[in-house]
Amino acid sequence: MTNLVIKEIKNLLSFLTVLPVKMDNNLLSDCARYMFAFPLIGAFIGLIAGAFGWATQLFLPSIVVGGLVTAALLWLTGLHHTDGLLDFGDGVMVHGTPERKIEVMHDQLTGAGGLSLGILTILITALAIGQINASIIIPAIIAVEVSAKFSMVVMARVGKATHQGMNTSFLSFMHGTQGTIRLLMGLMISLVITTIPLLLYWTELPYWTGGLVILAGILTSLVMTFIAHRNFNGVTGDVFGATNELARLVSLIALLAVISWI
Repeated sequence: MTNLVIKEIKNLLSFLTVLPVKMDNNLLSDCARYMFAFPLIGAFIGLIAGAFGWATQLFLPSIVVGGLVTAALLWLTGLHHTDGLLDFGDGVMVHGTPERKIEVMHDQLTGAGGLSLGILTILITALAIGQINASIIIPAIIAVEVSAKFSMVVMARVGKATHQGMNTSFLSFMHGTQGTIRLLMGLMISLVITTIPLLLYWTELPYWTGGLVILAGILTSLVMTFIAHRNFNGVTGDVFGATNELARLVSLIALLAVISWI
């Protein structure tokens, strides 16, 4: 049992990060089957980036720290999600049929829609992270990265595939009764990982702060699924990547709203 858990964690790390972890032959199917554990990898990514942010806040201005932590998050995920964000922006902005929009998303060139969406998302993310105090930056980055990863789990549960591709197996495993169970498991994992560290680091935060951060990611996922179905007749790998980046940003904004309120 222990070997199985280690094997699946390794597969998820290999799939979601640039860390030099050996891939298994059945990597894709294993990652799809254990997609509910995406938030665990998000917590690991957030821990690394958050610790890096805490260290750099000791001697750098907050605005620089925000940019560096954002860069660390993008690097740890290999810019795969960022690439999806750019492609999604191009696909949504172009006029035409869903087939035409998907064709534009697959184009190697980046247009004004993708460039604008990418710049705004990365810039606002960096500015938002720069507003987080050093005393809470580690659990904060963990929380928003967990939310970003869980948003993809939600999308796999509610979305439909545009065509047979790499994302098809994820959608297949997340549908039906077993898909609902996996979704609930992912939700419980996400709530525990976000709520406990936030409250431990800052006792003045409302007990529902972690839940609000996760809710922000869920709502982002539902909106993105609606947009994708309307524009592309379903979701693609690029849409999953874009959802990760946007859910992180919306979750950050939700967390900052709570911090400002108290």
